[in-house]
Amino acid sequence: MKNLKTEIYEMRNFLLLWITQAFSGLGSGMTSYALVIWSYTQKGSALATSMLMICSYAPYVLLSIFAGALSDKWNKKATMLICDTVAALTTVAMLALLHFDALEIWHLYVINAVNGLMNTVQQPASEVAVTRILPEKYYQKIGGLKYFSNSLNTILKPVIATAILGIAGMGAIVAFDLLSFGVAFAVLAFAVKIPESSEDSQKQDKLLTSVKEGIGYLIKERGIFDLILFLAAINLVASIYEAAFPAMLLSRDGGSEQALGLVNAVIGVTTLLGSILASFVKTPRSRVRVICNCLLFSMSFENFILAFGRTPFVWCIGGFLGWIAIPLMSTNLEAIMRLHIPVRMQGRVYSVRNSLQFFTIPIGYFLGGFLVDKVFEPVMALQKDGSILVRLFGSGKGSGAALLFFVIAFAGILVCLYFRRDKHIWELER
Repeated sequence: MKNLKTEIYEMRNFLLLWITQAFSGLGSGMTSYALVIWSYTQKGSALATSMLMICSYAPYVLLSIFAGALSDKWNKKATMLICDTVAALTTVAMLALLHFDALEIWHLYVINAVNGLMNTVQQPASEVAVTRILPEKYYQKIGGLKYFSNSLNTILKPVIATAILGIAGMGAIVAFDLLSFGVAFAVLAFAVKIPESSEDSQKQDKLLTSVKEGIGYLIKERGIFDLILFLAAINLVASIYEAAFPAMLLSRDGGSEQALGLVNAVIGVTTLLGSILASFVKTPRSRVRVICNCLLFSMSFENFILAFGRTPFVWCIGGFLGWIAIPLMSTNLEAIMRLHIPVRMQGRVYSVRNSLQFFTIPIGYFLGGFLVDKVFEPVMALQKDGSILVRLFGSGKGSGAALLFFVIAFAGILVCLYFRRDKHIWELER
């Protein structure tokens, strides 16, 4: 108990920030979840709904490389507060449009683009703020705590959002979102102390110079650069998976909306359990080995089980095996980044990392949808009864998505094996 009290005292600033930001994240997640339902019922188009994510990611991918350089120059708390305020104002605008029954899908595209821009600027400032308010010995622990809150939100947001949506409507969900924002804003503004470096106020470098410094650091530090490329390749495979996942579970025999909800709930619970385990696991001798092995384990099992499974129970097993090790991977990845990148460079380096690591996600979503609709489903539709592909993956709609899972399982394994042999990544162990 004495050690626990000491840890809580030393982490008090971070814990205040983490708990309130997680609460705000729940409100935002509920709004996003409800908007997906709203947009699909309005348009009946998966493409129109997927544009919500594209609009959110576009500013993040395109502008992250500049956002970190700006973040390094600006006061971290002020940056986070301003970004949160602008995002809240877009939510207020959406609530007003809902009240006057004037909300249209293009309004959501604009709102998501603005929120994506604010997240682009806020994220590197938040990363640096956490580094400054937290002792180094807790770097691995916070990765588990972050995954804990994210997975808890994954479990809660569809349940709470669906209940509120049915009882009080969309306006009540948006109101809850604003309430959670107000709590997080007040705590950050008045209760959390984020020390500022004297170097921040003295930085007068031009924006492009700062960006070049971030890129130059990654070119020089090949281990960090190659690790980012590794994650970018994994994100490409994972986003293809995300695009094909609902298409298969909603359309093939044995699948349904209930099956999709069940498997997603299992994934949420699994990441919650994994984050708890990651918070208590001792520092490994080799963080790189843990990262590589966790990703290889995830890529090896889940996609194959989803490809060959025919029942929700089997798909739940795949979801469990695919996600149980991801929080442990993430905690060690975060620790490597914080330990190897100097604090004064973290904002600009994280921003370059975001552009490089996440630009593959919208590409993967597009590829996933295109490959399911235009390649794998037509291929399976041409198969005759009794053919080897029909025996392996079934027939009818959804069998093409299953075949795609089989293909990306090999893609994920090959990516892991290729980067596992990268000598520059292993140099991070020194």
